[in-house]
Amino acid sequence: MRTAFIVIGLLLLCSVAGSQPASPTGALKSPSPAASPALAAASPPAAGPSSFPPAAPRQVIATGADQMDLYLPLLQGQSVAVFANPTSIVGQRHLVDTLLKRGIHIQKIFSPEHGFRGDADAGDKVGNQTDPATGIPVISLYGNKTRPTADDLADVDVMLFDIQDVGVRFYTYIASLQRYLEAAIENNRPLIVLDRPDPNGFYVDGPVLDTKFRSFVGMQPIPVVYGMTIGEYARMLVGEQWLDPAVVGQLNTIHAINQSANRIDSLLATIRKQPANVHLNDFRLVVIPCSNYTHKSRYVLPVKPSPNLPDMQAVYLYPSLCLFEGTPVSLGRGTPLPFQQFGNPSFPPTRYSFTPQSMPGAHNPPQMGQLCYGSDLSKISVAKETGNRMTLKWVLQAYALFPDKEHFFNGNGSTFDRLAGTAILQEQIRQGLTEEDIRKTWEPALSNFKKIRKKYLLYAD
Repeated sequence: MRTAFIVIGLLLLCSVAGSQPASPTGALKSPSPAASPALAAASPPAAGPSSFPPAAPRQVIATGADQMDLYLPLLQGQSVAVFANPTSIVGQRHLVDTLLKRGIHIQKIFSPEHGFRGDADAGDKVGNQTDPATGIPVISLYGNKTRPTADDLADVDVMLFDIQDVGVRFYTYIASLQRYLEAAIENNRPLIVLDRPDPNGFYVDGPVLDTKFRSFVGMQPIPVVYGMTIGEYARMLVGEQWLDPAVVGQLNTIHAINQSANRIDSLLATIRKQPANVHLNDFRLVVIPCSNYTHKSRYVLPVKPSPNLPDMQAVYLYPSLCLFEGTPVSLGRGTPLPFQQFGNPSFPPTRYSFTPQSMPGAHNPPQMGQLCYGSDLSKISVAKETGNRMTLKWVLQAYALFPDKEHFFNGNGSTFDRLAGTAILQEQIRQGLTEEDIRKTWEPALSNFKKIRKKYLLYAD
């Protein structure tokens, strides 16, 4: 049945005043009492290898989670499910701890790849557990189970999502968002997304995924770098009906509600009066936006988003280096510089080398224990080397250096194709095409995506 859609989302007292670009810094850190994330995001850092031009004084960027007056009224008196990980912070404290201190009843916690505390390896199975700090059950939504069931949500009134994304298609948190959103729709629960800036949100680039290559590292026809916050992306998922067809079929209308917090609280109270097994004809997606953020902002993450993205250098290099995951080339997992170097034992010996070892967050890294020769990217200016775009230069260099071209792509190349979102890129590399020739083939799909993206932006581009 064709579902009629009206534009989604809720903007509560949205403040998107323009801000001057900020210089990125080198190191992310864990939450500490010494500094708030808002100040860390807005203060001009010292110049480093990836530094952009010095920033002019400007207003502090506030995340959706920072603006508690906008969403606490929606949670008070409710049984809340929270999708969170270590990036879910308010000031110096984790969101879960903050909400509990404010008297919010958290019924359960859902966690993505790397787990609620964020210490699991990429791709590792993370089991259900009880959070030792709070005693709240934690349900993993990564691996065999990727979205909440009706039983999981039977005692939940409102679903909350707060995860820091990095704006790159193969980063699995947007796939987790989609599954969580679908569960909210099919179980008739309002979903509140606390938005956070996209550290790679200042450009859009890369091949657009061919949906034949759908996987948890790429579910929708978007480019590698899509230039959207997690809240904007949620709006696009629903507005474009990029959801499980069975879930889409349950919807009749999605209301665009742009009113006060009190009005939304009244709507949620109405929903709570309905029996759990009665399906309402409308689904409410509530996006609590960032303030003082635009897509030209350079947002410095206050906490590392996952174990192998330890600093901003890695975050900026991630779109260009992650394709190595589909090859025998190490990108530094199992070293202090993941996603900041690449190499292989078969490359010609050079002055730069590294040896991956088992370590927390990388227990069995590629080329473990092998001396790899290659390149150190930890001190380069990413902006200068890439021109603020995804670059193929390092993948092409590695292919040229690798002696056994027939086995450059692991197995039959399926992992590389899933990451690229297409089988064409692998063939183009084999054929010896230049980066510029390859980039031309990304059109017109890339331009078409930019038109779709524009409809769902909450912040100035």
